[in-house]
Amino acid sequence: MTPDALVRLVAGCALQYPGDHFHDELPRLRAALAGAPAEPAALLGSFLDHTESLGPIELCAEYTSTFDTRGRRCLYLTWWVDGDTRRRGLSLVRLKRIYRDFGLEFTGEELPDFLPVALEFAALREEAGTELLQEHRAGLELLRLALTESGSPYARVLEAVCATLPGPSPETKAEAKALARNGPPQELVGAGSPLEPFGPGIDMPADLPWPTLAERRTA
Repeated sequence: MTPDALVRLVAGCALQYPGDHFHDELPRLRAALAGAPAEPAALLGSFLDHTESLGPIELCAEYTSTFDTRGRRCLYLTWWVDGDTRRRGLSLVRLKRIYRDFGLEFTGEELPDFLPVALEFAALREEAGTELLQEHRAGLELLRLALTESGSPYARVLEAVCATLPGPSPETKAEAKALARNGPPQELVGAGSPLEPFGPGIDMPADLPWPTLAERRTA
């Protein structure tokens, strides 16, 4: 597994609702970061230090108060593009088909645009996953900026995620909104064809440091 893939997996775990057992996973998350690039590893390590300073109830409360649409801190990628409109349903169907075409079947309570799900996909199928994250780059950057503005420790996680993508991050909301209007610069998009159509399915790596979302849902 590549260094960027490890960053995405750890970030995806950090962005899930922590529940009662998140602290039990900290040793494995820290071990995975040993193979990650220095800058995003430091950002995620700092976030894990923060979580370690909180009890499970405090951490869950912080997560719940951080991520909501009212504060424009939403973890659902299509919300940034489609909002709560009928069009969003079509986007969700498309994402499910994308994952299925690459051998991933997500079931259960997660929607396919939930950022931890997209990050897992982007770790397991990096080229297509990077294109998918780039397609939603404006939403990711707006979320990063909103978390930074609110002083949330979760901003470090989004910074680490954006560090795995080509090109610099926008520095202001105006720049991020311009990205939303114009799309990523063409040179930042993968050299392959766009996300439609997709190629053959993938084999799951056998060396993942923890069960994937797909494995947990189909177990």
